[in-house]
This record gives sequence, structure tokens and C-alpha cells, in this order.
Amino acid sequence: MKPIAIFRHSVTEGPGYFAIHLDLRGIPWREIRVDQGEAIPVEPRDFSGLVFMGGPMSVNDKLGWIDAVLVLIRKGVELDVPVLGHCLGGQLMSRALGGAVIRNPVKEIGWGAVLAAKNLEARSWFGDLQEFESFHWHGETFSIPSGAQNIASSEFCTHQAFAMGRHLAMQCHVEMTPQLIRAWCEDWHKEVASLSERVRSVQAPQEILRDVEARAKRLNGVAGVLYDRWLEGVKREA
Repeated sequence: MKPIAIFRHSVTEGPGYFAIHLDLRGIPWREIRVDQGEAIPVEPRDFSGLVFMGGPMSVNDKLGWIDAVLVLIRKGVELDVPVLGHCLGGQLMSRALGGAVIRNPVKEIGWGAVLAAKNLEARSWFGDLQEFESFHWHGETFSIPSGAQNIASSEFCTHQAFAMGRHLAMQCHVEMTPQLIRAWCEDWHKEVASLSERVRSVQAPQEILRDVEARAKRLNGVAGVLYDRWLEGVKREA
């Protein structure tokens, strides 16, 4: 089968558990390192799916690669090539499909509950799962594009995920591994520690890292459900 394209926008925001999940299922993938200047492909049908990871930048920044990514997402959706977005990736999907990306009322950083919406679309993605602890790290949020449906929310962010057919965009980070979480806490320790003293929606690094192995393992289980559902739309033929 054609590989799944995974777009990395920052060196410490790689595919994480998503790549592990693909490897466990014997599904080929290719990492496109946007952060190193790798060119954005123009033909989505060269891949069996398009997956966009997170990043510290904003969709609204004037970066040379953003317009090319937006075009690729729109074309992928038009051609029914499954698209999946994590945090910045979900925001790119919203913007590409006619939505907007704006500042969230508060920064949301650390572990927090995500609630599945009470609609059929949410049930098709989450099954019987109604609530789970996810990882968060964002200051902006996306609107729900026309034709999509909001399928999850949290206390601090109304739009945690939307679905449009076989395409899934998430604000939360279900792809996290303990290694990624430790790297982010190391990179942003001072900022997060300072914010956590003033903002209830931001956790201190020591709380983020508490029981991180067990919490990440539980999150991987939730991610596996969502990834398997997304992979149902991926064509497996050569």
C-alpha cells in the first residue's frame, strides 16, 4: 500500500504513538519534516492518508509552508484521502476547510478530561467511551467547519475534536508518549511553571510528569481506538 504521510512541524513534536500504532499494524509511513524545509507534496493521492502533527507556531503566522499545506488538505478531502490532525494539525484542517483559528479563552496545558459529545458521529469514533484523560498543550482553538461535526469538548476548550466523514481533527494530543511529554516539559519548563501559578488551566511540570508512564499508557489505548477508526478509511491496496 502507499505510505501514510506524517507532517512534522517541530523537531520535538513528532508522530509519537501514532507511528508506533502504524508499525504494530504493519502500515508503511513517511515522515515529512516541514521543520527542516522539506517540500510539501502537491498530490495527496501519492499517499494512503495525510497526518498533521502539532507545533509551537500558529496557523495564522506568515510562514511559507502553511498555504501549501492548506491546499493539500483541501485537495485531500476533495479526493477522499483520509486526513488526520493533532492540535496544530487540527487547526490547519479547520482553516483549510473554511473554519477559523482564534485564541482560546485560556491556555490549556497538562492532563485534563475530554468528554465525547452526545451525538451519533461522536459515538462512531469513540464507541462507548464517554470521557477520558487526554494531554493538552495549546493557546488557540479552531471553529467547526461547515459540513463537520463537533465530537468532543473539555472544561477549558469547547472544540476538542471534529469529524467530517473519514477525516478527523483534534485539538488535544492523543499521540503523546512519556518521552514526548518529558521533552516538552524540559523545553518549556520555566514558562509553564510560571503560568501554572496564575492559571488554573495550566499544570506545573511536576504534576504533568506525575504517573506519566501509566497515564500515557491509558491515553495510548484511547488513541488506538481513534486511530483504528480513522484507518478504516485508508485504502490498503497497492
